[in-house]
Amino acid sequence: MTDTSPVENLSSAAEQIRAFNHSSRHASEEWTYPSHSYSALGELTQLAQMFGQAIDQATRPATRTYEHGRLLIDGQGDPDAAVEQMLALKDLAVEHAEALASALGKLHSSTSAMAVDTSE
Repeated sequence: MTDTSPVENLSSAAEQIRAFNHSSRHASEEWTYPSHSYSALGELTQLAQMFGQAIDQATRPATRTYEHGRLLIDGQGDPDAAVEQMLALKDLAVEHAEALASALGKLHSSTSAMAVDTSE
């Protein structure tokens, strides 16, 4: 167990994706074969499958503050309207995350039969 906050964990995850994007730009011995695509897409699928829960849990601090009657909105805004909008957008984001996970799963599967011709 670590003492990192939930936001620090997300920051670390974002940094890892940035590092992947950087390291995967060019071919290398670790990034050459169809099996590398298959493995990477499997990991991305697993990551996307966790987005829905992460999105839901990311809204909980604001929701709890609202439920305890302590939520303020800049400019004298309406907390009820703000939370209603946040929850609707959260549901939309979760829906899109599920669609992304499904599409990535199919993409991952599409690379499962790919291999390298070594007959040369």
